[in-house]
Amino acid sequence: MKGQPDIAAAVRAWVEKAEHDLRNAEYVLTLKENCPTDTVCFHCQQCAEKYLKALLVSRGVAFPRTHDIVLLLNLAKRECGLVLAVENVQPLNRYSVESRYPGDWELIDMQEAAEAVRMARNAREAVRALLPRGALNQEEQ
Repeated sequence: MKGQPDIAAAVRAWVEKAEHDLRNAEYVLTLKENCPTDTVCFHCQQCAEKYLKALLVSRGVAFPRTHDIVLLLNLAKRECGLVLAVENVQPLNRYSVESRYPGDWELIDMQEAAEAVRMARNAREAVRALLPRGALNQEEQ
């Protein structure tokens, strides 16, 4: 039992960081004019990634050091019983690189950024349904 509190604390830490990413994305999206949609999408990708990692940590499932949401999702589906369609998160994958660095990327419009927020929220809800109650802060339960 000695390891349990450490696992719960680690899961809570992943959840907290994921929540910060989602709050950032939601807030920045409200800027409307001159909204940096690239950072909105980056934070959405990070939210989904961190929630998937929180679930894997909660179940003691080792995962590679990666930003690949599809890889993490498939692992969580197989090892944790997560029910979330790949098409509901796969579009977020590109934002782990494209939104952070200059390059010859397609511009991200407000509609795409809003869709990224929706996807992050969906991933959040699917994962939170499987997390132990102790992994969520009291105000989040």
